[in-house]
This record gives sequence, C-alpha cells and structure tokens, in this order.
Amino acid sequence: MTIAEWCVFAALMLYLLTIAPIKWIGFRRFDNANPRDPAFYEDPIGARALGAHQNGIETFPFFAIAVLLAEFRGGPQRFVNELAILFLIVRIAYVLTYLGNRPTLRSILWAIGFVINTAIFFMPAIRNYLPI
Repeated sequence: MTIAEWCVFAALMLYLLTIAPIKWIGFRRFDNANPRDPAFYEDPIGARALGAHQNGIETFPFFAIAVLLAEFRGGPQRFVNELAILFLIVRIAYVLTYLGNRPTLRSILWAIGFVINTAIFFMPAIRNYLPI
C-alpha cells in the first residue's frame, strides 16, 4: 500500500476518533439506542465535536476518490503521497480548531484542505507539467 492510501485510512480514523471520546466521556448520558439524540450534543464541546465529525464524513469521499484516481491514472506517486500527508495534517489542525472554537482559522484550514484535494484530483492531468 502507498503512503497516500494509508492517509485515506487515517482520514477515516480521524473522523471516527473525533466523536468517540465525547461519547466515551459522556457514556453515562449517551444512549446507544438513540445515538443521534440532539440533547446529548447540547454541551458546546460535544456540539463542536459532532460538527467536526460530520464535516469529516463530508470531506472523506472526495479525498478517497482523489487519491485513488490520482494513483490509478498515473499521477506522480511522490506528489500524491506528499499532498495526502499534507491533507491529513490540515485535517488534524481543522479538528483541533473546531474543538477549540476558532471559526475563522477553521474556515481557512477547510479551504486549504479543499485546494489540496483538488490538486490531488487533478494530479494526473498536470503530471506532464510537474518537475518529476
């Protein structure tokens, strides 16, 4: 497996681990029979963790498809790996800023992550123009 493919797995784990500690910490209040109960997420940190988790679910498909497309279509593997690692670093920072209630920085990081994803997606189309 390539580094970029491991980053896809790490991105999956990141969005799962964003919400798991909140459920674990509040296990006495968390009702697994009703896991989407809005009352459980009324606490500000719980609400932000849920938002970061949901955003992770939303961004994951584009990242996974971009990596696979870049690899299947012959994008330069070194660049794909580097951008995938960079995306993962940006996503970790995004989650931390979401949990830390830093909305402006969070939005900037989201935009940077989107640009990185787009670059990975178009890597096969621009490979002839890259210094490889």
